[in-house]
Amino acid sequence: MIFESLNSTGLDLSEGDKIRNYILMGLPKQKQDEYYEKYWNCIEKCTKYDVSSFIRDYLSVKQLVIPSQKKVYINFKKYVEDSSLKIIEILEDLLSYAKRYNILLCGKTSSKELNSCINRLNRLETTVTRPFFLEVLRLYDENQINLNEVAEAFSITESYLFRRTICDLPTNALNKIFLLLNREIMRYDGTDSNYIEKLKFALLSKKDRARFPNDDDFSLMFTEKPIYQMNSKNKIYILERLENFGTLEDKDIYRHYDEGEYSIEHIMPQHLTPAWIKELGDSYEEIHDTWLHRIANLTLTAYNSKYSNSTFVEKKTMKNGFEDSGIRLNTYVSKKDKWTLAELRDRNDYLLKRALNIWAFPSTNYKPQEKQLDSYTLDDEASFLSGRQIAKFVYKGIEQPVVSWVEMYTKVLRALYLEDKTIITKIALSTDDDLSIHFSTNKRIFKKCDEIGDNVYVQTNTNTQSKLSVLNRLYKLYGMDPTDLVFYLRDSNDKEAEKGTRFEIRRRYWGYALKFIKEENFDNKSFDNVNTSKENWINGTFGIGGFAICCIANYDFARVDVYFGKTNANENKIAFDNVMLHKLEIESNLGVNLEWDRGDDVKRSIISYRLENVSIYNENDWLQIAKFHAKWSKKFIDAIVPYLK
Repeated sequence: MIFESLNSTGLDLSEGDKIRNYILMGLPKQKQDEYYEKYWNCIEKCTKYDVSSFIRDYLSVKQLVIPSQKKVYINFKKYVEDSSLKIIEILEDLLSYAKRYNILLCGKTSSKELNSCINRLNRLETTVTRPFFLEVLRLYDENQINLNEVAEAFSITESYLFRRTICDLPTNALNKIFLLLNREIMRYDGTDSNYIEKLKFALLSKKDRARFPNDDDFSLMFTEKPIYQMNSKNKIYILERLENFGTLEDKDIYRHYDEGEYSIEHIMPQHLTPAWIKELGDSYEEIHDTWLHRIANLTLTAYNSKYSNSTFVEKKTMKNGFEDSGIRLNTYVSKKDKWTLAELRDRNDYLLKRALNIWAFPSTNYKPQEKQLDSYTLDDEASFLSGRQIAKFVYKGIEQPVVSWVEMYTKVLRALYLEDKTIITKIALSTDDDLSIHFSTNKRIFKKCDEIGDNVYVQTNTNTQSKLSVLNRLYKLYGMDPTDLVFYLRDSNDKEAEKGTRFEIRRRYWGYALKFIKEENFDNKSFDNVNTSKENWINGTFGIGGFAICCIANYDFARVDVYFGKTNANENKIAFDNVMLHKLEIESNLGVNLEWDRGDDVKRSIISYRLENVSIYNENDWLQIAKFHAKWSKKFIDAIVPYLK
């Protein structure tokens, strides 16, 4: 215990220190010195002496499970014991991966394009991609792909990550995506041929919160997002790319920015002077509020303090002004005679066109011979899984086929029970724990149940969302990562398989209802790009990432929601609370009482209005439901969305 926890000065050992001792200290002294110099010292240098983080990524590649940072040593010991490899074989493999890891840290390949991409990804702190990139570099070392293909894989990944950031998509799904991405690509046909096209297909196949935002989604968010209010690493990254993309005469934007020489300039200043108010015209307040922090109004300069709140003409013509600037972003600006709404819109269109080229949306003709299954993790929104049928799940890196959610549920619970029997047993014996209604040592109290083990039973006649909620809470009690439990769902787009099911009914209803909804919302265009769905809901947008107008059709009611669904729960609660301040006014204008669900124990918040005693399964109700969805989606957009904007 002392050997595994303390060094000679009594300080805690890092996970990397423990692994070094584990590998070397069982060897004869001569071998210790030889292996240390030949292998371990090189591994430390390649990883910039952060061996713990490197081996965590190494184990992620080898075991397809991400170990917790505090259990890297324990997992490494288990990996060595299970693999039956000799110490020399382990060290040789570690060193080969450490050299690849060094490329991820430093670049220094013969490809300038790849090196630049690696540098940018490091600036964005995208460590989540490393298990995937380690495998891409392994394929390069094994001559399975060339350096141009490596660079393209990195570039596609960069676009995927950046578009998701702009569109406010959650990051918690990325660990699992990049952990399994190489395996997903290889499983299409069992080979590494056509690797880049398969990578494109894999990313383009992602759904919902894992999706690759298309040009429409990206364009809306890129031009309307308050870029200046993003964190520093993101906004300087955006401006660097807009400045340097596509030219060999690039500038070291990052160095100038880090050293305080460059700063981000608002062309229309943050505080309007009388001269600016006159220039902008009668709508100056609206223009200023709308456009101030958007990309169209931002540029780079080394003379921010001199520009201050000067008029546009002064900023343009003064010494070191836009006309004298050596920064390309300012060339376009310097050609304008004034800076009003028209110029902001023009520059917006110009920069958007450039952005769509920089962060391109990939295309591919590749299609695997076998249909691929959608995958979700326990950490995903449970509503995405509603009505879907499970085909298999992955627990601790091991795939297990199942025929139902009940079978998955009981198998996972049994596995958890074997990990630590006391946790579930304590819940089953408790009378005041919320989870105790699902577990008992007396099976007669449940209508339907399965034995987890040792006369401990779980209730099984609950819906899928309830089962996932129980697993989520148990994972927290067990200190396990919910993204490690992966569900693979049966193909929901198979029309033949859908016949006679609720999926077919939903598709037919939305096909019927969307013409009413789109017509009612013609002016705001919220549902213009919405198509029929197999789900019991569809979402309309209104220009705020993560928020939506949701129309829901169930077997016993219909509902319209304002859905606050950003990744950051605090942002949802703040927005909800701001709207809540106007509750009396909103309900008075609408003439009804709404349901206000802040969702304190979950990320999302919802404002709802429902229509009772109708059913999507009764086609006689469809006209009433469709008109309800059309009318109240429009009412919500008119009455509530202005408070969000």
